Amino acid sequence: MAPPPGLSELLRLPGPYDRLMPFDFALVLVLGLVAGTLGGIVGFGTSIMLMPALVLVFGPREAVPIMAIASIMANASRVVAWWREVDWKAVAAYSVTGAPAAALGAATLLALPSRAVEAALGVFFIVMIPVRRWMARQQWRLSLGHMALLGAVIGFLTGIVVSTGPINAPFFLAYGLVKGAYLGTEALGSLAVYLAKAVAFRSLGALPLDAVGKGLVIGSSLVAGAFIAKRYVRQLDPQRFRLLMDGLLGVAGATMLWAALFKA
Repeated sequence: MAPPPGLSELLRLPGPYDRLMPFDFALVLVLGLVAGTLGGIVGFGTSIMLMPALVLVFGPREAVPIMAIASIMANASRVVAWWREVDWKAVAAYSVTGAPAAALGAATLLALPSRAVEAALGVFFIVMIPVRRWMARQQWRLSLGHMALLGAVIGFLTGIVVSTGPINAPFFLAYGLVKGAYLGTEALGSLAVYLAKAVAFRSLGALPLDAVGKGLVIGSSLVAGAFIAKRYVRQLDPQRFRLLMDGLLGVAGATMLWAALFKA
């Protein structure tokens, strides 16, 4: 029986990306630490920061499943960091529809024009900045029924595109969550969605074991970043936290629009 592959074998890819240098992988890990810290503060942004580097280093075919595994680890680390502040009712309402919707979205991924989806999401992220502020002025509070409906819609979109983390932000905030409660609750709901997406990828043959190995290694840097972020989150007052969220929504929207309009 052949021995299990070591790290060097896991980092070797066929085709034009088969000469992956240790320095390249080290840069990805450093970027993962930065992305994990940022994501640990605002609850999203890891995929937006890390995905371009993964495409450059591993190639587009490998990048998506690697990011799926790394995202599972990133969300799991946020859950552990904020375990005591998780709103379990919101998680249950969001996940019960979000998980099966994510599996359905992953199964229909190849049938949809990815650029159109990315452009629509980019516009949505930017528009949600004034909408979130308007909802706050109206003192809107979402119910568990709203969270279940959102889980179905966002879960399906998550199965199609790499990242929909910024979509969750205004709605989880409108439910009444902030700081640690928001981070832990959103992460646990997203964890259920990403697990369903990974299972669907695996069943479709789009999640090979070598991609799992790479995702676990890269995901470890995201985990470290989440715990580095915890001390900074505790120092943020709620208003500054919301302003930071608005800024990241704008960056996320611009990034998605750029990817949709200018990528090869």
